[in-house]
Amino acid sequence: MTFSIIARCPRTGQFGIGAATAVPAVGKLLTHAAAGVGAVATQAKLNPYIGIDGLRHLGEGASAASVRDRLAAGDPRREERQFAVIDGTGATAAFTGEECIPWAGDLAGAGFSVQGNRLAGPEVLEAAAGAFMRGAGLSLADRLLEALAAGDAKGGDTKGEISATIYVVDREEYPLWDIRVDEHSHPIRELRRLHGIFTEKLLPEILSMPSRRDPAGKAREEPV
Repeated sequence: MTFSIIARCPRTGQFGIGAATAVPAVGKLLTHAAAGVGAVATQAKLNPYIGIDGLRHLGEGASAASVRDRLAAGDPRREERQFAVIDGTGATAAFTGEECIPWAGDLAGAGFSVQGNRLAGPEVLEAAAGAFMRGAGLSLADRLLEALAAGDAKGGDTKGEISATIYVVDREEYPLWDIRVDEHSHPIRELRRLHGIFTEKLLPEILSMPSRRDPAGKAREEPV
């Protein structure tokens, strides 16, 4: 009931996830990412522990493919699940269970994977992947947004999306981007609007916040 994209930016090392679905609050449990480690997107009959355990395995140095295989092997309802993993090198691995609502599938490219179920067809993933690749000069958050918009324009979730999210981690343990549209009649359009507000008003604040290297943070004229 969801389509999503996970990716690693080769220029910055950022990891990100974008997703849209026909149920509320897709960003609450689908997105799992850690700076310098990787990312996991878990969907269909969503099992949050796929994301939680997947990040732990990645943090222990496991590859994306081995994490996928381990997670699938340990899930008694794996045929109802869909998830994708990206590791610290940018390698990806995805799993689409045979009982996911059709059309269901996944598509990988260099440093990214797109996946979905109950989609209009494979053209949704192809459009999302194409938009992501064309945006190579953009920021990772921008590329994820364009990928979601392109997938939505090709039909997206056949039930129609009502929530969407973009989640990106950079160097810190807190996210650089965390935009959520939890319930909206046009969630991709609303996500784009919030992206603009976030870019102008919130991103500068986040970039000035304390970091592990600079515990004091950078001085700002107007505190949050």
